[in-house]
Amino acid sequence: MSERLSSAHWFKSSHSQDGGDCVEVAHLPARQIGIRDSKDPSGPALVFTADEWDAFTASVMHGNINRHNA
Repeated sequence: MSERLSSAHWFKSSHSQDGGDCVEVAHLPARQIGIRDSKDPSGPALVFTADEWDAFTASVMHGNINRHNA
């Protein structure tokens, strides 16, 4: 994981439960968003632009993403 990602402030949803399957999110420089698996914090992470993240979350909120079309 890059230095930029390892020094980021990562957080989980307040709805997340201990030991659950969770993702963590971080606000990165240059209006980017990082996402990683909370069970593997030193593992790989995805990085999105702010516009990509907005499009993704809007699709989830409107029910446009499911396991059959993802």
